[in-house]
Amino acid sequence: MLVGSELLLASPVTALKTLCGLAVQAGFWATAFTSLWRIFLGFLLAALAAALLAWMSSRFSACRFLVSPLVDVLKAVPVASFIILALMWVSGRQLSTLISFLMVFPVLYGNTLAGFDCADTQLLEMAYVFRLSGFKKFKAIYLPAALPSFTAGCRTGIGLAFKSGVAAEVIGLPAGTIGEKLYEAKLFLSTGELFAWTAVLILLSILCEKLILWLLKLLCRGVRL
Repeated sequence: MLVGSELLLASPVTALKTLCGLAVQAGFWATAFTSLWRIFLGFLLAALAAALLAWMSSRFSACRFLVSPLVDVLKAVPVASFIILALMWVSGRQLSTLISFLMVFPVLYGNTLAGFDCADTQLLEMAYVFRLSGFKKFKAIYLPAALPSFTAGCRTGIGLAFKSGVAAEVIGLPAGTIGEKLYEAKLFLSTGELFAWTAVLILLSILCEKLILWLLKLLCRGVRL
């Protein structure tokens, strides 16, 4: 209200009207689903890779030694550098998946490894005495120790995946994505559309986070049983 210009800052009412106008268009849902699937795929691949490598690193010091420098590089290098470099290797369609993977992996790997390292040593000694199999030891001791840290990493990682994935789309400009729509909104000075698509991103991120946490809660219950 103080600025008095929709061009510089769209009001919430304008953003909501724009969002409602976009929602009735057929291309809106296709665009939202395309970005959602590619970014979420990158997150899932990062979660699987992080869990596997964290488990191997907790068991084998050589694996920890080899993965640690890679994780340090991924945490330190700016996302823009990865995006520009990745454009030389992959097409714009796979860019958001790759960037989401690279940004989420170090977070989930560090959290999960810390969880595995915190496994109760007394329980491990008891498992050794009773000669439990590797699978039973993993399910009864290691998995309960790592799940809380892994869950916390997922809570942080899903938001990071959407931020970095859409940033990759804005730079790579793959057709039919939210990043492309954000770039067009900036190009045509459509602040209402910019806020509307940003609201879509926030909603998608929240829904994905709720879904992942719900699935992990079910997994925790299964582990206790």
